[in-house]
Amino acid sequence: MSSDVMAIQSAQATGRPWVEVLHEWVTTVDHKRLGIMYILYALIFLVIGGVEAAIIRIQLIRPNNDFVSPQVFNRMFTMHGTTMIFFVAIPILFGFANYLLPLMIGARDMAFPRLNAFSFWLTALGGFVLYFSFLGGSGLYGAGNAPDIGWWAYAPLTAKAFSPGHSSDYWTISVLVAGFGSIGTAINLIATILCMRCPGMSLGRMPLLAWLNFVMSGMILIAITPLSAAQIMLLVDRYLGGHFFDTQAGGSATLWMHFFWIFGHPEVYILILPCFAFMSEIIPVFSRKPIFGYPVMVAASVCIGFVSMSVWAHHLFTMGMSAYANSFFTITTLAVGVPTGIKIFNWLGTLWGGKIQFTVPMLFCIGFLFQFLIAGLTGIMLGSAAFASQLSLSYFVVAHFHYVIVGGILFALFAAFYYWYPKITGRMLDETLGKLHFWLFVLGFHMTFDLMHVPGLLGMPRRIYTYEPRPGWGIMNFLVTIGAFIQGIAVLIFVWNLIISYFKGAKAGNDPWDAWTLEWSVSSPPPAYNFATIPTVASRRPLWDRKHPEDPDSRYE
Repeated sequence: MSSDVMAIQSAQATGRPWVEVLHEWVTTVDHKRLGIMYILYALIFLVIGGVEAAIIRIQLIRPNNDFVSPQVFNRMFTMHGTTMIFFVAIPILFGFANYLLPLMIGARDMAFPRLNAFSFWLTALGGFVLYFSFLGGSGLYGAGNAPDIGWWAYAPLTAKAFSPGHSSDYWTISVLVAGFGSIGTAINLIATILCMRCPGMSLGRMPLLAWLNFVMSGMILIAITPLSAAQIMLLVDRYLGGHFFDTQAGGSATLWMHFFWIFGHPEVYILILPCFAFMSEIIPVFSRKPIFGYPVMVAASVCIGFVSMSVWAHHLFTMGMSAYANSFFTITTLAVGVPTGIKIFNWLGTLWGGKIQFTVPMLFCIGFLFQFLIAGLTGIMLGSAAFASQLSLSYFVVAHFHYVIVGGILFALFAAFYYWYPKITGRMLDETLGKLHFWLFVLGFHMTFDLMHVPGLLGMPRRIYTYEPRPGWGIMNFLVTIGAFIQGIAVLIFVWNLIISYFKGAKAGNDPWDAWTLEWSVSSPPPAYNFATIPTVASRRPLWDRKHPEDPDSRYE
């Protein structure tokens, strides 16, 4: 994050105009600068999405509340979901992949630097188009109508009769453009991993972060494509007289649902696989042990990639599919838990017997392990067609989904920030503020999403603007909202830590964690060229071999 600040300070020191520095950043093809811009871009939208979530929770804090109108609530609901998935989660993970992958495989840049920059600006354009709808999306309620069709945009809500202005078009075009950017980045990551590895780094010696981003990129190419096709079909329906999703003219509303969820559920694994990579890099370092079962971890990652492409229709159990379809998607949903369970077992095997150091990155990793296990168990429950038919339209599903996104992905991202921030900035984050951030966020998270399951079990439907007083609904929603604000306070502490540590944090040095992968062999922050001499590796832990020539890993692999 702070390379931007460093560049500006350097410009001031040398007398270079700020316009010149800005031009360098806007036109850069350096993977590190693009990674930082991805992360900054995602953090900006994280704040915006967080404000939208706060509005939603204030509205639901008590029965019959009227904090915002139903129309504003639907807009906030739509924009929050779309923002968090398409313009926070995906860009921030791409940012870490962009910054770290070339450094970890001993390359000087990505395979296609200009494609890398083009993909970032496409993604950025998508976010700007979406939020321009607040100004340009005139619709049913007049000018300035943001999309209000839900982040899944089910037909017929997107038809001209129900969305007569342009707000839905802004949503469609923004997601389509951002999808093209994601496809470009995925192609670049695959090409970099396959073609840019340093001498000696076979596929069997790649860091698990590289393997998991490789699988994630392949999934993006498969999953984003039908979503993009559906967006084009929707534009044809709205402007060229098509009837793909118009049931009154022979189309199918359920066709959109299938197209969307063919993307939508693999997307969860697209987001979680890079987080698995963070766990697989951080846990061994703070356990002072190599990862347990590296070949099995790779095989489980590839297995998740394949099986997760066949689970999408468990979102449609209430739609009225045949018993055979319900049975198939129940089996595949349960099956994807097997390789995921293998990963959790291997992380626990890495911890077992290790000399565990409870640093802030490790605390977030341990939180991830516990919470993702709970999220997986509720996912297994919802994988049953009989159980899901009762609860899939309730707040139980909202709680499960956020357990994955917040309890899994966000905790892993916090671990990654605390672990790699010294490499990016050359400064250590404050440990005391980090632990305060961790414990406050854990408290707020469990207060929000543990309790959110309860109103779902009591019958509270999702996607509602308000509700009548019912036993358990009011008090649970009140506590859920309080927990959400505790999480917000924890995030503010995290942001303050990022800022203050850049200016006053202890200097990190090249390798503050005594780690084993190649990014820690260069200066912090790394030079523009990454490596003065391309390294040669002989094992999965090249820095261990360099630090311990008397007992190298290459002897045992």
